[in-house]
Amino acid sequence: LWSYLYYTTHSLSYHDSFKKNKNYSLSPNDSGLCYNIIMKQENKKQQTRQLNRKILERINIIHRAIKSGTYPDNLKLQRLYCETTGYSKVGEATINRDIDMLRTYFHTPLEFDRHKGGYYYSNAFEFPLNDISAEDVFYLSAAKTLLSSFEGSPIYKSISEVIDFVTDTQGLSKSSLLKRIAIPPVPKVVTNEDVWKKVIRSLQENALVDFEYSGRWNPKSARRRVAPYQILMDEGLCFLFGYDLNKKAVRLFALNRMKSCVVTDEHFEIPDDFEFSVYCGGGKFGAFMSEDSVDFIIDFYGDARPYVKERLWADNQKLTDFEDEEKTRIEFSSTQVLKVMEWILAQGANAVPRSPQWFASDWKKTVKAMMKRAKSDINN
Repeated sequence: LWSYLYYTTHSLSYHDSFKKNKNYSLSPNDSGLCYNIIMKQENKKQQTRQLNRKILERINIIHRAIKSGTYPDNLKLQRLYCETTGYSKVGEATINRDIDMLRTYFHTPLEFDRHKGGYYYSNAFEFPLNDISAEDVFYLSAAKTLLSSFEGSPIYKSISEVIDFVTDTQGLSKSSLLKRIAIPPVPKVVTNEDVWKKVIRSLQENALVDFEYSGRWNPKSARRRVAPYQILMDEGLCFLFGYDLNKKAVRLFALNRMKSCVVTDEHFEIPDDFEFSVYCGGGKFGAFMSEDSVDFIIDFYGDARPYVKERLWADNQKLTDFEDEEKTRIEFSSTQVLKVMEWILAQGANAVPRSPQWFASDWKKTVKAMMKRAKSDINN
């Protein structure tokens, strides 16, 4: 209807411009040509109109109303949208644009019945967003659950909103099976949303980012200038991985420790080897790395033996059982020295590093310090 009125008003205006000169008139062929030109222009406008969650939400509500066979008109669609979403009002022009988008963007068989005064589909049509199986809805909802360890970060909020929107549009009740998939409670780290948005922007634009930073081992704050490569997500934390222009080396920065973040006008060319995994030396111990790869040899005892054999800890790992000594030895390479040390210490007396020698010495110093503290507490 809106397209018809648009054509009518524009063609009349076009005709009026020739009325003053009796030598000109607008023939039926001219009117048809005028309509085609106008509609091509409108189609181009609709194609450049970017879809977002709010537009899709409106269009899906409109689609469901039309599909129901109630022949809704624009006024009914406005009321229905407000009742469904809780918004106080929506403009008639907005509904008109959405109706036209259904025609031009989604190519729906949309018609207007003048006798019944409303829209209908001349052929069976299903909105692409609704053509999702119940199984897929379940897995999307499960994905949100699996991301719950990052609750408190902007990415969790954004992804949750998208998943909720897609799953809620299906009109299906949430499966009770979802309650049988859970993530154990973990410490939550709140990431500043402004820092997050600026880091995302710097990644999109390949722009240098400047910020104040205080590290875990160096609490003194300092300005850092970084070429951002990737965002890493590990154990509820978000990290920026990139090239530190001050240190002239790649570094990791926890987003929750970044302050006064500024996206600069300076741009950089991302290198071929920008991915964090390239710098791990084959290790799979999370978001940590050092400059040099280290060859480790570690012996596991007791109930740690089956544990170490259950996973792939490094690309080049080698496992050997020594039944006479009741131990399993793992050999591998990694740049993630600190994470490997934490991994060994978490096994208590059931893990002993053998090589390199300096690493084994550091482990012994840590164990002695723990024994000293424990002895002091026991005596007290």
